[in-house]
Amino acid sequence: MPRVEPIDLDVSALRRLTADVIELELVEPTGAALPDWMAGSHVDIELGNGMVRQYSLCGTPGDRDSYRIAVLRERDGRGGSQYLHDSVMKGDRVRLVGIRNTFRLAESAARYVFLAGGIGITPILSMIRALRHRDTDWILHYGGRSRELMPFVDELADVGDRVALYPQDETGLLPLPAIVEQAGIDGTALYACGPSAMLDRLRSLADTAGGVDLHLERFVGASPTTAATGFTVTLTRSGRSLHVPADASLLEVLEDHGIDILSSCRSGVCGTCEVDVLAGKPDHHDSILSDTEREEGRVMFPCVSRAATPRLDLDL
Repeated sequence: MPRVEPIDLDVSALRRLTADVIELELVEPTGAALPDWMAGSHVDIELGNGMVRQYSLCGTPGDRDSYRIAVLRERDGRGGSQYLHDSVMKGDRVRLVGIRNTFRLAESAARYVFLAGGIGITPILSMIRALRHRDTDWILHYGGRSRELMPFVDELADVGDRVALYPQDETGLLPLPAIVEQAGIDGTALYACGPSAMLDRLRSLADTAGGVDLHLERFVGASPTTAATGFTVTLTRSGRSLHVPADASLLEVLEDHGIDILSSCRSGVCGTCEVDVLAGKPDHHDSILSDTEREEGRVMFPCVSRAATPRLDLDL
């Protein structure tokens, strides 16, 4: 999905969905059509205090009249959610500075199993909206601490038996082993978004089961599992070679040497800083690429990913 020129957006509606979640509807002030988008997309929003944050679009894919985002107040976060909860009102203005899709809905799947934990329902909701009027088999497993804290529960009630709710105070935790078994049927794609612990457990179960077409969306970066080591990168457009020490990220080294590269989340979840790899093998630590894309090694995200070989050649 191409980058967009910055666009000012008005907050046309603000609704409280739960005690900790608000939904904002964003429109172009003159009524002009917004950039097109697909299920799984997220937007980069520049807030009035200068912060840029990523939010999943949870409306109907292709709706160019308005964007809908839902925001969980994160008291231990980086400040974006608290700003939106405490300082933004209907009629205020924010700025769209990017839109991309790193969580694409595979069109080729014969069947879909969706798994959402808490605010992880937001990208999943756009996928359900995309599939509701197709002759496609799908089911959603949606968990949260309590029914009152799970956004969009009332809206999902209209879907009927395709949605299984798991409020923890009523049913206990999501039955991840059973869900992975359900997703093991040939032609099934499993899409999941939610807390890191849930996604890590799901990944482990899927790896053990084998043959699961698993797609994950994380709102925070995955924790590194190996110790960092230094390596060298060659920037093929200029021929420059740079050393990346163990205690610095590739992105930090590029920035320190004046290399102009767009970045935002700095934790491997938004996809803004993607670069092409021409030689060498990346050591991926992002939460974006599929297993196949990791194995191919054609792109990497320098905010978190490093090198599995002594040298990388980058298209920079």
